[in-house]
Amino acid sequence: MLTSAKIKKYAKSCGADIVGIGSMDRFEGAPKQMDLRNLFPDAKSIIAMGFRHFRGLFRGIEEGTFWTAYSAMGYAGINYIYQPLVLWNVARMIEDEGYEAIGLPNNALRHNSMGKINLRCSSPVSPDKAAPDVAWHMRIAAFCAGMGEIGYSKMFLSPEFGPRQRIAVMLTNAPLKPDPLFAGKLCDKCMSCVNECTVQAIPRDKVVKVTIAGRKIEWADIDMGKCAMGFCGGNEHMNPFIVTDKDRKEFEKIYSHGATEIKIPPIYHYARALEGASGCIRACMIHLAEQGKLKNQFKEPFRKRKPWVLK
Repeated sequence: MLTSAKIKKYAKSCGADIVGIGSMDRFEGAPKQMDLRNLFPDAKSIIAMGFRHFRGLFRGIEEGTFWTAYSAMGYAGINYIYQPLVLWNVARMIEDEGYEAIGLPNNALRHNSMGKINLRCSSPVSPDKAAPDVAWHMRIAAFCAGMGEIGYSKMFLSPEFGPRQRIAVMLTNAPLKPDPLFAGKLCDKCMSCVNECTVQAIPRDKVVKVTIAGRKIEWADIDMGKCAMGFCGGNEHMNPFIVTDKDRKEFEKIYSHGATEIKIPPIYHYARALEGASGCIRACMIHLAEQGKLKNQFKEPFRKRKPWVLK
């Protein structure tokens, strides 16, 4: 017999760090383009899985020494390799029990990732349906599965890791016993995320308010343009890979040998996660750890020195 306990145990044995299960009726109130009931109308249960970012992945960016670990092992490694493998195995187990399952890793192309319909990318097949592909909101899904809460920074916070995980979800028509919604309180709106975001993408006084599963929740109305800029290293004071005019002149002086034009090769070939989630993850996890709110604890504090900055 397929049970919630059986699925959780198996998912963790496959590599998920945390697992929560919710019922699909909890999506009542979600924006239409983010309502997973539109993706699998016959689904009865949602299974959310959290995959931790190792705290050490942020160490190199924190110290200003090594950037690749967070982008490769945190983003690409979890999203494109680890999550799909776990979802494949759990879906196989559910199918063996006679039910359908759809795995949604955190890497799928979503034309409507902001929850808005772009008719150049997709159109509803009928007036009552959402536009494909449904822009599911991983954090709302994890909230509905009882894994934690959505913090002011819009990051999902779990009692195990705070903001330090990436989420994958699975829909199934198996009737499973749901976990209760998270009853604790992790985010205290300390505004550390606002203060330490290096591109000021998180506003202090502009919020999004929604009612999900009967709960009123809110998060900062993130400036996604600024966030994307920081993510790709757009802040010159936090990105040591930017070629400045001074660097360019020095490079040309040394290597041009009289050539009228010279192309400087890219210094860093994978411009992702270069800001290192300074506010939304690092500042938040430091604050939650200092308050003793996280189950995943360490022998030493994460921040040992004043954060660096390029002058």
